[in-house]
Amino acid sequence: MTLEAVSDRLYPARPILAVSLAVFREGRVLIARRARAPLQGLYSLPGGVVEIGETLREAALRELGEEVGLTARIVAFNDHVESIMRDERGVRAHYVIASFVARWTGGEARTSEEADSVLWVDPRNLQDLPATPGLEGVLAKAADLIEAYP
Repeated sequence: MTLEAVSDRLYPARPILAVSLAVFREGRVLIARRARAPLQGLYSLPGGVVEIGETLREAALRELGEEVGLTARIVAFNDHVESIMRDERGVRAHYVIASFVARWTGGEARTSEEADSVLWVDPRNLQDLPATPGLEGVLAKAADLIEAYP
């Protein structure tokens, strides 16, 4: 990601569309610790900004491969997450994130420039890991969906 891309996302004129993916393998879900701002140092789902001409599903699978080196099969839409950060200047960042649920199909989780730690965890117990706002609720709903779509 270039410095220009990051600066385009600060104090945006409109919300930025992004995706995330809860990938399940043997009853556990993959989370990744953010290596960069915003929310650096917090665990979240792999994901990122949708590129022009890309469907939401295509973006989620691309981001999964780029960030953590996995492939997966999307089984359901989970929820949307709205992330709005304000400061004294106004709305510093505003993301609308389409979150999906998937089953792991290949690859081994790895770190990258965007994710400096990856963990397979119990989706209903983050064990006090520092997490992005709302992650526990998204994971609980994702766990229900993965059970409903065998």
